[in-house]
Amino acid sequence: MSPEKYLLDWQTSQTNAESISPLLGQLYRQKGVEVLIFGRQIVNASVIDIIKAHRVARRYTGSELSPGQTLALIKVLNELDLSPCRIDVGQLAHSYWSSNDDEASVSDFLQTALLESLNSTQSLESRDVVLYGFGRIGRLLARLLIEKSGQGYPLRLKAIVVRGGKEGDLEKRASLLRRDSVHGQFNGSITVDEDRKAIIVNGNYIQVIYASSPAEVDYTQYGINNALVVDNTGMWRDSEGLSKHLECNGAAKVLLTAPGKGDLKNVVFGVNETVIQDEDTIISAASCTTNAITPVLKAINDKYGIHSGHIETVHSFTNDQNLIDNFHSGERRGRSASLNMVLTSTGAAKAVSKALPELAGKLTGNAIRVPTPNVSMAVANLNLGQDVSKDELNTYLREIALNSPLSGQVDYTQSTEIVSSDIVGSRHAGVVDGAATIAQDQRCVLYIWYDNEFGYSCQVVHCMEQMMGVRYKTYPEVK
Repeated sequence: MSPEKYLLDWQTSQTNAESISPLLGQLYRQKGVEVLIFGRQIVNASVIDIIKAHRVARRYTGSELSPGQTLALIKVLNELDLSPCRIDVGQLAHSYWSSNDDEASVSDFLQTALLESLNSTQSLESRDVVLYGFGRIGRLLARLLIEKSGQGYPLRLKAIVVRGGKEGDLEKRASLLRRDSVHGQFNGSITVDEDRKAIIVNGNYIQVIYASSPAEVDYTQYGINNALVVDNTGMWRDSEGLSKHLECNGAAKVLLTAPGKGDLKNVVFGVNETVIQDEDTIISAASCTTNAITPVLKAINDKYGIHSGHIETVHSFTNDQNLIDNFHSGERRGRSASLNMVLTSTGAAKAVSKALPELAGKLTGNAIRVPTPNVSMAVANLNLGQDVSKDELNTYLREIALNSPLSGQVDYTQSTEIVSSDIVGSRHAGVVDGAATIAQDQRCVLYIWYDNEFGYSCQVVHCMEQMMGVRYKTYPEVK
């Protein structure tokens, strides 16, 4: 191909991606249809990100997929009377263009593939959400909920509850949402209403409620009713403590963004979310590490069987560690997080059994905190029930990432150059590093990257949707 042809192809891709962008907005805002490309969300994505999402096709299918090919399908999607759903247009486009040479039968193809959505009358009432706490996870949850807000998305972030209330507090809260040292600038507009103690984010009115405990809050005073309260403070982790939220007027359910203790259901979305029943009022979304490793372990156990194993977590430092050496009640955690690797414990391996009971008693775990602000890695050393090779194992995991019920949780990369900062912003619970996989006889070692902040927050949002009954079907359906 001539040098000039490269530029011409790029400009064509840009033009098509620019045409795709407003159509995605119309589908989402007007019909509640969320469009993906091989699991990558592209609603609100930039033109360059849309082009990059198309390049993922080569990793999974071995062939190119151009923005022009998906544009042909997206144009028709806008003409169809669809109910709210998620559509992986990348997979549909690959399926269509593998057996067709032109756009003549795109409409017939999509009407067949999306028949159930076309015949559905699904309509959901809006549901109120309150974030109790506004730290790292709370602010990322706010970003995700605002990003998804639209006519077809029922969850509405109505309030955040924080301590404080001193002069300048509101502006500082808004500033922390607006700017993030790890995740970058917020993509949108944020203004502050000092008189009403509110933050307005992309048109969403969010009440800021100042309280030192749930007992001080009456949500109905702010027009909030039957709300899901997402506790991301970690102050209470059992049913007794978290039930304090349910005593508040206007609160109906509670989701904990930390491992739950006692008889609380610990949910790893994609693995055991079906345990959530309508009558459940308090649920835990487990930990970031448990969410990262459990889907991969389930995939491995389903095919090869896991006899035993050890999970070593290389985890970014967290806010409970000291910036410089100082007293800390935890062993070793008093030493400077920014200067040391700190050996510590983790309950993630044990917690896997709460979501995946068949692995109870089979796994051990430990953790090393390292001087990075975000993105962690789990190293899973597993003894299997049958022989496996590296190529066979990687092929299987790549297929899990593309075409399985776990595709929303498990991602896969074969890059030999990827490092932790490349995973910042990943929406998957975990990313298998295929280049690092080791397999010999009945033993394997898997390296699983995960954005312990953003990827985990995406899992929490999935749990929120499950609790409030707002899960939408994804097309094409994965068996």
